[in-house]
Amino acid sequence: MSVTMLPPAETRHTHKPMRAKETHTSAEVPVSMIERMTLILDAFDASTPTLTLLGLVERTGLPRSTVHRILDQMIKLRWLAHTSGGYRLGMRALELGGLTADHNEIRDAVSPLLHELSQRTGMVGHLAVLDGRDVVYLDKAGGRFAASLPTRLGGRMPAHATALGKAMLACLEPNIAEAALRTRLPRLTPRTICEPEALTRELAQIRLRQGVAIDREEAVAGIACVAAPLRGRGTAPAALSLSGRADGMSYDRLARVVLEVAHEAGRTLFPRRAHWR
Repeated sequence: MSVTMLPPAETRHTHKPMRAKETHTSAEVPVSMIERMTLILDAFDASTPTLTLLGLVERTGLPRSTVHRILDQMIKLRWLAHTSGGYRLGMRALELGGLTADHNEIRDAVSPLLHELSQRTGMVGHLAVLDGRDVVYLDKAGGRFAASLPTRLGGRMPAHATALGKAMLACLEPNIAEAALRTRLPRLTPRTICEPEALTRELAQIRLRQGVAIDREEAVAGIACVAAPLRGRGTAPAALSLSGRADGMSYDRLARVVLEVAHEAGRTLFPRRAHWR
């Protein structure tokens, strides 16, 4: 019986070296839809902003039929766009990237002022932006008391129940703010203002106070908050606040302090276009 001799192991070439963004082995292929979508998004880079279906199959290691099916969904959801040369990142990915950059800019500019304000007053400071009917927290400053508040970086709270949210809603055009408050709003505490008419009146009062908003145990029982917006050209991309125990809180004094720091933060963030109503 003849035996076929193989060349020594060191001289055999069983496969080509794998490039940085090339095929994954079957053991590495993710199962969940989120992991597969992430794998597809990660296949794009600065040197290859456009990829064909075959290119995506090679880079992700996913079956062709799976990639094709996921691509259709991602195009519908605007994560990807179909071009003559294949596929590229869609507007949703670009919009979120822009938002992240904006948020980082706001946090970098305002955080030093927020932390200094928190140390000076002994209260918990928050920095947030408005996202639809929610506030999203970009920063939180404070001592041990801060841990007792149910807020965290990246966390959300209903805007109508927070001083931060009301300060930013009051900076919107009244018809836009009222549209956001028409649907049923959650009641977080017995003091939460949920009725659209009452909230409309509250926002009108906030506008008369240069944007200063007050939360009297509306988000968390026993906790009060004073907030002011950071504005440029009349808009409110963000707001900062001080929170503390509701008993004995001096709202008038804190309103002056928060408004002063908000003005300073606005000038830092928008040096050439700060405009105060």
